[in-house]
Amino acid sequence: MDTRRAIERFLQSPALGEGTRRSYRHDVEEFGGWLEERSLALPEVDVRALAEYATELGRARPRKLAPATIARKLAAVRSFLRFTLGPTNVPDASLAPRRPRRLPDTPKAAEVEAALVELDGDEPLAVRNRALVETVYSAGLRSAEAVGLNLGDVDFDREQLHVRGKGGKERIVPLGEEAAHALARYLHQARPELVSGPETALFLSTRGRRLDTSTLRRVFAHPHRLRHAFATHLLEGGADLRTIQDLLGHSSLSTTQLYSHVDGRRLRRVYDRSHPRS
Repeated sequence: MDTRRAIERFLQSPALGEGTRRSYRHDVEEFGGWLEERSLALPEVDVRALAEYATELGRARPRKLAPATIARKLAAVRSFLRFTLGPTNVPDASLAPRRPRRLPDTPKAAEVEAALVELDGDEPLAVRNRALVETVYSAGLRSAEAVGLNLGDVDFDREQLHVRGKGGKERIVPLGEEAAHALARYLHQARPELVSGPETALFLSTRGRRLDTSTLRRVFAHPHRLRHAFATHLLEGGADLRTIQDLLGHSSLSTTQLYSHVDGRRLRRVYDRSHPRS
């Protein structure tokens, strides 16, 4: 099995998003070079080989790799091996170094409200920007998901959005009343001023084309904080982690459990309020 050809086949897989493809390329090609240096064929990769590679990544270089970087590289390699060799032939031992648990930087509801008020205005771009940020916060969207929305993805009757997430996964998420109002205003007042020809994209640039994620970052400096706020505020309001997992589009509950500290605080409040001997 030719390793380089296998890498190219993997990177051309339609299941990979463009951003994922770019980030995986260096990591997987680095692993392919490591295999060639040791004259190892892909079918020969076992737990021992992966453990040796993980150790190699952890050794001091010009600068030591952070645990998160090592975990990312190993995740890319595992994805490549599962695609090439089949999931049953890929060792599932945990090899990545333990990473310090970091809680997401989450703005409070009052901070989000203040940021939205600052976006108020009657000019087309102001109306667009308010609708864009309202939608990201209302639906817990990733930046790429927000700018990837099309006109047909908004269902005002059912108050929901059709979202295309990572790896081509699709989900339906509710659309809040405030976001629906902001979107309706944008579609009636602002988008007709921005559009310059046939265009299916929901959110348009000044040139009438689909927005890119850099525009969203200029409107709201760290848009992923809105996604954290979405999850945190729902949990504080009583939603369970499984529901949040579905709404965020996480494939694994372990990813969503990053927010379990919020759930723990809520459970403590319920306990103190409800237990007779609390």
